[in-house]
Amino acid sequence: MPQATGRADATRAVVFSPLDGAGRAELVEQRLTDAIVAGVLRDGERLPSESDLARSLGVAVVTAREALVALRDKGLVQTRRGRDGGSFVTHDRDAASRMVDDRVRALSRIELRDLSLHYAAIAGMAAEIAADRASEDDLTSLVEIDARADLTTPGGARRAVGRFQLEVAAVSQSPRLVHEELRLQAEAGALLWLCMREQDSRDRSRTARLEVIQAIRDVQPERARRATTDHIASAVEWLIDEKVRLEQAPTPDAAEASGGATPEGGRP
Repeated sequence: MPQATGRADATRAVVFSPLDGAGRAELVEQRLTDAIVAGVLRDGERLPSESDLARSLGVAVVTAREALVALRDKGLVQTRRGRDGGSFVTHDRDAASRMVDDRVRALSRIELRDLSLHYAAIAGMAAEIAADRASEDDLTSLVEIDARADLTTPGGARRAVGRFQLEVAAVSQSPRLVHEELRLQAEAGALLWLCMREQDSRDRSRTARLEVIQAIRDVQPERARRATTDHIASAVEWLIDEKVRLEQAPTPDAAEASGGATPEGGRP
């Protein structure tokens, strides 16, 4: 089966893969922001140089430079000078959480559902084909990924989902499915698996993995697909509920503008 995906490091690899379409600084900024927020790029990690980043993403050096400036302004990257200098990830969890919340507010319910439909189509098909093609070694790999999953933190749970879905795509033996899985993880992973903020969702993610593993072991393609798509559908329903909550809650700017005032006759 294909080994070119790099498996454990594949999600990181896609962060630095060429961008589709015009290479605007905003696209570079969003790609790296999502990777930092999702925990793919870790706090303190050194990013490639401007020239190396531009080369890997297929953009001009000035575009990469503009994106890094924007990331510095967000507080996600810090640049140091000197022999050991460069741009380093500075992952402020509170700031990262606010950025994801802002992105959820900005997307419509239709856009969120459409994104999940696209992802479910890719991940579901990969699971269906994997159930027909998996070897015993493939099953062992899937079981090991599940066993190593860290469900104690949102970032750990998100990484576990990403690695498992990627491995299922690799088991399907379709390089195109693997590439699309990687691309969608980079584009949508930080949003789609936002539900991993809650322990119940992390526990359900493990139940879904075990269901997929059993379906693949029993050579039941439709069951593997259904378990995968049901998991994604559950995640997007949580996300839409979270969007409603965020839209109803006052933004930090609005709360600051009101000066913490309470309605007339009300209590603080």
